[in-house]
Amino acid sequence: MTRVALGELQVNWVSWIADFLLVGMVFGPPIAPFLAASEVWLLPGIADIIYFMGNHVCPQPDMGLDLAPPFIMAVCMRCYGTVTGLLITRVLYGVTGGKGFYWLNQYGWGGVALASVLMMAYPLELAAQIFGLWSFNNYLVTPFGLITGLAWGFFTMPILHGWRGAKTSLHEF
Repeated sequence: MTRVALGELQVNWVSWIADFLLVGMVFGPPIAPFLAASEVWLLPGIADIIYFMGNHVCPQPDMGLDLAPPFIMAVCMRCYGTVTGLLITRVLYGVTGGKGFYWLNQYGWGGVALASVLMMAYPLELAAQIFGLWSFNNYLVTPFGLITGLAWGFFTMPILHGWRGAKTSLHEF
């Protein structure tokens, strides 16, 4: 069951969990350096958890921004651009309620194809960097991550946050 009725309040648990994870992805990486630099008893341990997660999801966590020297952000700006794209689409979904031509899930497999092509911005930029076409630059990698995050968001936000009964999942295409 994806939603539970509590009196008049209905909770869509998939949506709630997705929002909880997004909040962690948005706030965790930039506050990790400040937590690590803190001398308050528990805060550096929390930073260690955030850095551990960043090291396992980001291909270049050592390229994070220097926010509280010598501590850096927990992920690179490519990854944080992706998270920013997800945040933008989540806010847009909250404002529009999933109505608009840009929500890609409404186009069936064509929407899947377009989202898949746009999601390749991040890996293609990373591959170009690995193969020496250019070097890492925060101003360069952030937009590629942002495009990928927007593509993910424009496809998945209606699926994650739509109520059952709405056309929001692939099995209905």
